[in-house]
Amino acid sequence: MTSFAVTYTYGAGTGSARDEVRPVHVDFLRAAFERGDLRISGPFADSGTDGALLIWEAESEAELVQKIDQDPFYVNGLIGHREIRQWKIVFDASQSAAA
Repeated sequence: MTSFAVTYTYGAGTGSARDEVRPVHVDFLRAAFERGDLRISGPFADSGTDGALLIWEAESEAELVQKIDQDPFYVNGLIGHREIRQWKIVFDASQSAAA
């Protein structure tokens, strides 16, 4: 599997719509997390960035795009910009072996 860092920047003026769609968006992400496709995700904490970071696992970028195109935020046009970058993880506390 290959790791990908995906950043979302929400579309301008989409706050109310995101609040409405958020429950199904969270369900979508929860299901991906439980399948092992999504490793970690969450919104940026600083008020100057209206978006999120998601770390995904997929066989290829094309496979990942097929998955994340189903995100209700994306389906409902709430993502203004989405960037996908392959990410080479060097250190991962969740994968570290006991000494």
